[in-house]
Amino acid sequence: MFSETDLFRDGCYMIGIGGVSMSALARLLRDRGVRVRGCDARASTFTDMLVRNGIPVCIGREEIAEGTVVYTEAVDVHGEQLGQAKRAGKRLLSRAELLGRIAEEYPCVLSVAGCHGKTSATSMLAHVLMHAGQRFTCHIGGEDRAFGNYFTAGDEVFLTEACEFRRSFLRLRSDIAVILNTDLDHTDCYRSRGELLKAYAQFGPSAESVVVNADDPGARTLPHALSFGRYAGDIRAVDLFEKDGKFTFTVAEGGVPVVRIALRVFGQMQTENALAAYAAAKLYGISPQTIKEGLEHFYGVKRRFEPVGSMGGIPVVCDYAHHPREIAAAYAAARAICSGTVRTVFQPHTYTRTRDLLEEFAAVLKTMESPVVYRTYAAREEYLPEGSAVTLASRVPEALYVQSPQNLKKRLTELCRADDLILVLGAGDIYDVALSLADEARRRA
Repeated sequence: MFSETDLFRDGCYMIGIGGVSMSALARLLRDRGVRVRGCDARASTFTDMLVRNGIPVCIGREEIAEGTVVYTEAVDVHGEQLGQAKRAGKRLLSRAELLGRIAEEYPCVLSVAGCHGKTSATSMLAHVLMHAGQRFTCHIGGEDRAFGNYFTAGDEVFLTEACEFRRSFLRLRSDIAVILNTDLDHTDCYRSRGELLKAYAQFGPSAESVVVNADDPGARTLPHALSFGRYAGDIRAVDLFEKDGKFTFTVAEGGVPVVRIALRVFGQMQTENALAAYAAAKLYGISPQTIKEGLEHFYGVKRRFEPVGSMGGIPVVCDYAHHPREIAAAYAAARAICSGTVRTVFQPHTYTRTRDLLEEFAAVLKTMESPVVYRTYAAREEYLPEGSAVTLASRVPEALYVQSPQNLKKRLTELCRADDLILVLGAGDIYDVALSLADEARRRA
């Protein structure tokens, strides 16, 4: 019981408890006997869920009585509330430090790192472990349709995402670690791709066994026990067949066909995530047939190519894509199922990412017909004109810039025709905007 340790004997207070990762960790600690409560700047589905689960949440600030304070990396470490806690002699832990300490309590840790695909690959692995009858707990950086962002079925295995933001994953020690890709991202803390790759090179050796994407130029240079890929690697996808945007393929190990898998989710990019999950599960000792059955029971993650309803009869699909490579993959998946025009709405996420990858963003948006660029989701950052949504839209001749839900609906109504599809992309509040615009929105589970 974590509550019996000195760290949590006086309870745990979480600043930013409404985040997808923090809310999962709050529930995990509560399930292990720790008295938990926390605060967030705004109410959300996650804060509502915590309250329903008996975890008190304050919207705003309050006095902290607990001895240990956990804060998310998205919170300014010099913030007033943290400063008060430090002056009061509280024990301060970052979210990454807490995750690392939790992982130490489990006999086996499986982690998934990479700039894209972590949530889907982690969720796939959770379904494989469940289907294999394993006693596991999973911490997911999104909402799997079956498990949500947290699920526990035992304490033998801890499955978690390992995030590269601010080198958080260096706090985590794994038995099996997966590196999906090493594309440059989080340019507010990595000045170059070489600097990012150096962080991955530190993360890999911290694990007993490493699985890497052989199709990724950076990942394949890292020491590893097993590799996967569509074009190279120990474990490959061959004989791909696409129907209505979903892929079936054969897994080949060392060139030998082993098992055929039919995914239930859209997009060719999901074949890479499935291969990664397959490789990690194989290292753990799960049979190919059981892995297949687990992967075929994965029905997706919310905000990952998720149909959310329709607007004026035009289907609306939302995806978390906020990096040029992710945008291209989501757009390709949409094209595969749309007989008309894919009407893309993109909300940039952070000014620094937009500024530093501006040409890449512009290049992918130029492949689309009249893309709509929605106002930037600043997240933790101050305004930077050179990284604004207006600046991005100015680099794409056909792009339309909008800054309100009302203007967005007006533009889409003018653009859309029968057989079109509205693809809404971004990691910010654009998801809630899309739900508010849909006149036949699905209820969230």
